[in-house]
Amino acid sequence: MNEFLGNLETPLLYIFAFCALVGSILVVALRQPMRVAMALISTMIFLGGVYGLLGVHFIAAFQVLIYVGAVMVFMVYVIMLLDPRDPALKGRFSPLVVPGIVGGVVLLLALVHAVNGLLGSGTSTPARFGLKEFSVSFLNEYWLHFELTSVLLLAAVVAALAVIKGATRRDRG
Repeated sequence: MNEFLGNLETPLLYIFAFCALVGSILVVALRQPMRVAMALISTMIFLGGVYGLLGVHFIAAFQVLIYVGAVMVFMVYVIMLLDPRDPALKGRFSPLVVPGIVGGVVLLLALVHAVNGLLGSGTSTPARFGLKEFSVSFLNEYWLHFELTSVLLLAAVVAALAVIKGATRRDRG
């Protein structure tokens, strides 16, 4: 059974990575906000699958629970507050398609260069980044960033409520 699963992990990894790549391309290419959000959600779920197949299950769980479960629900809520009659949302593709393609090509070239550098130098693969190392690094170095993100999300909720309240007052008066 382990031989079958070992043979299945590599194709699944490629499939998940390809699906995440397609989803990220759709995030840049699509113009309607709800479709963009759904493409982003699928991209994050496939990235969680990639993390799980690479053996970092804790990061995979964070990816799905925090990003898909919390942040994307918030983003979908904000998108639902948008006016669907806005003329900026009528076009099929975003004007960011060309910069996105250029950025993707630059990223791909940088990745190819990095992989060639690793293969050419003959260095061994780095050790796995475990839960203990992640926790120590997160709590020592990045706790402030995490808290600032939560404050920014709270400010975004308050701003969305203020915009809604202002729009309803204008509609009445």
